[in-house]
Amino acid sequence: MQDAADADLIREYKASGKLDFLAALYQRYMNLVYGVCLKYFDEEASKDAVMQIFEELIDKLKVHEVQNFKSWLHVLSRNHCLMKLRAMKNKESRQVSIDAHPVVENEEIGHHVNGITLEDNLQSMEKCLETLPEEQKRSVDLFYLQEKSYREVSIITGYEMNKVKSYIQNGKRNLKICMEQQNV
Repeated sequence: MQDAADADLIREYKASGKLDFLAALYQRYMNLVYGVCLKYFDEEASKDAVMQIFEELIDKLKVHEVQNFKSWLHVLSRNHCLMKLRAMKNKESRQVSIDAHPVVENEEIGHHVNGITLEDNLQSMEKCLETLPEEQKRSVDLFYLQEKSYREVSIITGYEMNKVKSYIQNGKRNLKICMEQQNV
């Protein structure tokens, strides 16, 4: 396996599902992945990230058509680190002292002026999301609900960057129209 081309190992892994092929391929580029992770994390966190990225590869490589594995893996590694940093940042910003914000019971909380609750809006949005064309639905879900960047949506879906932006813009507009019609 050490002498096999990247494309051959990918093909074998996709065909058989055996991790031996993926492990042999990943072993070649583990130092690259570790180096990328070191730009964002300390040594210990970088080692953890290297293992997490391998786990991501198990599923992602099955669904993506990869022409240049080294470049694709570099982007995947960088995106993994950025997403992890974003999650850490969000977690830190959400940690608020309970004493700083006293709890007030009020039946008006969560209601809009016209009496539509947040729950109603969420249910309406879910129904409308299902009516969107698949490309728009998937792009909107990844961008807004999973907080992915345009580039990440493009990588995950395989859509071109311009298409992703168009799907998100059109999906958002169609979602708004659908929700306005349901709440009339």
